[in-house]
Amino acid sequence: MKGIITGASSGIGLGIAKFLAAEGHTVYAVSRTGAPKDAGELENDRIIHVKGDICDSSLMKNIVGDIAADSGLDFLVNNAGITVKKRAELVTDAEFESVHRVNVFAPFRMSVLCYPYLKKSPFKGRIINISSMAAHLGFELVVPYCSSKGAILSQTRGLAIEWANDNITVNSIAPGWFPSEMSKGVMDEKRRAQILARMPLHAFGDTKDIGGLVSFLLSDSARYITGCDYAVDGGALAYGF
Repeated sequence: MKGIITGASSGIGLGIAKFLAAEGHTVYAVSRTGAPKDAGELENDRIIHVKGDICDSSLMKNIVGDIAADSGLDFLVNNAGITVKKRAELVTDAEFESVHRVNVFAPFRMSVLCYPYLKKSPFKGRIINISSMAAHLGFELVVPYCSSKGAILSQTRGLAIEWANDNITVNSIAPGWFPSEMSKGVMDEKRRAQILARMPLHAFGDTKDIGGLVSFLLSDSARYITGCDYAVDGGALAYGF
């Protein structure tokens, strides 16, 4: 299969790309850098890095068209996301709008741009949105992020229903705490200890855990699954008090 992963220059996005490439999929990794952030990353013939701003609809329309021109498109993983760390009363309008433009508008527009190609996929087109525990739980200092991920969860369900008869499934994955530049930005040592204590498995995730679930959702075994959100969080959402 051939598809696009956004925000795939590092972290979860690149981890998914590497997992899928190892399984024989062709991945177009779209990011602002157009290359892995870690210069030491080995090149992979099945991962084609593409420079692009997912908030630029005109640019992304051309990029999607170019990618799909020769052999269509089978999947889209909307992974790119940003956050801002501060108390809600200090968040500016521009900051709130920026988080929602990247985390909500861009995945919607990317899905719409890929729609005409995904509906023609011989494998059944797949859209996988990366949501978050923040779509289900409240977290201080990142309220705009919580708001955006709640929106992504609803967007997943809405598109799943609207495109159910168009040869496309739409699902989402809610990661727990995984190593990434974004998670490091909101985690000091005290919060790191609190997070590990809060998770029943008491360990951070490996991007292979997300890659494996993405792989399953692209497989024939998942052709009848749509509109679902899957937590990969070490049991955090299931934890009681």
